[in-house]
Amino acid sequence: MAEAAHAERVPRTTSFVPLVRAEIERLIGVGELVGGSRVNESALASLLGISRGPVREACRELVNTGLLQNEMNRGFFVREVTVKQALDIYDLRATLFGMAARLAASGAGKAWIDAMAGLVAGMDGAIGRNDVGAYYPLNVRFHQALMEAAGNYKLGQLWPLLEAELHLFRRRALVLEGAMRNSNEEHRAIVEALRTARRDLAGRLAERHIAAGKARFLLSLDGRAVGDRRSDNC
Repeated sequence: MAEAAHAERVPRTTSFVPLVRAEIERLIGVGELVGGSRVNESALASLLGISRGPVREACRELVNTGLLQNEMNRGFFVREVTVKQALDIYDLRATLFGMAARLAASGAGKAWIDAMAGLVAGMDGAIGRNDVGAYYPLNVRFHQALMEAAGNYKLGQLWPLLEAELHLFRRRALVLEGAMRNSNEEHRAIVEALRTARRDLAGRLAERHIAAGKARFLLSLDGRAVGDRRSDNC
């Protein structure tokens, strides 16, 4: 009897880990957890109605992706990424996203493209409500879906690691006036290039989209952050 109960608990607990990971990423993306913040495992478990086990396992996984760090006897903390590191990641993401768009354009089917257009429409709705919290996860899903459609195994491994490290910065760029609308117009142009199978155009637009995100990020920096950036480049 005890063994049967244990067998039921194990897969159920395991299934909660992706849910917890997504929630931590969302909290960081919407600015409720910032760099240096401690993850309150008990509060998060209570919020999600689960035990602390899956919360701890999700935190361990996010340490491996570079989003959190584990401090002995203190717990898990949101990793702090320097401005220089963020700019380097933007540059690498631009190249990889352009590559993914070119690969996806070669084999994207109508159903998949329609789903991508649906994400763009969802982001339009969030923009209309000026809801960064709703826009941000749809934005992440759009980028991830394009990566998955590229069908490149190593690309699929690298992208989540780069995305995780930028969660702290990308939201700040999106709160600039007009930033979400401009970003989503770039998404829309990428989808249209994919719909018409224009491989090179899709790649160029994808690269420009990440470069534009980098530019929006730079505009979002305050005086202190700009000073940090200069220092990091010395």
